[in-house]
Amino acid sequence: MSRIGNKVIVLPAGVSVSVAEDNVVSVKGPKGTLTQAVDSDITVEVEGSELKVTRPTEQKRHKALHGLYRSLINNMVIGVDAGYKRELEIIGVGYKASSANNVLELQLGYSHNIFMAIPEEIKVVTTSEKGQNPKVILEGIDKELIGAVAAKIKSLRKVEPYKGKGIRFVGEVVRRKAGKSASKK
Repeated sequence: MSRIGNKVIVLPAGVSVSVAEDNVVSVKGPKGTLTQAVDSDITVEVEGSELKVTRPTEQKRHKALHGLYRSLINNMVIGVDAGYKRELEIIGVGYKASSANNVLELQLGYSHNIFMAIPEEIKVVTTSEKGQNPKVILEGIDKELIGAVAAKIKSLRKVEPYKGKGIRFVGEVVRRKAGKSASKK
């Protein structure tokens, strides 16, 4: 029994969903439009302000696809209605971030600055207040794209466990290790 796949997606006001003949779902809302190709075995039905995803059989493959496509379509509905936001925090002496024209410039303790082109679907904002760690804020409607870009930025300087320096999500807990001086007591 798929618990996620059986849930009905309630469409907020201002969000419309259309299903094409080749099983491509388009979700249109106040923030933009997203499309997703759905497997031909899975059926997507729009009934008023509710959307149902159904599967033909109880095969393991169909069960997996049922929950997957229900989650993907739900993420699209949330994205075009409210949008998604990811905040990254840069911790380290001399580590800086700035952005201009969707190009993110990072100074992460390497011998050179890192320039990263951000996709046009994502809005990037950097903040650096006195006494606070620099932050990179990603906003957009596509949850998958924001997650991929955030993971790529995070991979540029992974958090090291001794001093905690690196790039992390705001609120992320990093397990710290005691250094070699801790064992000499």
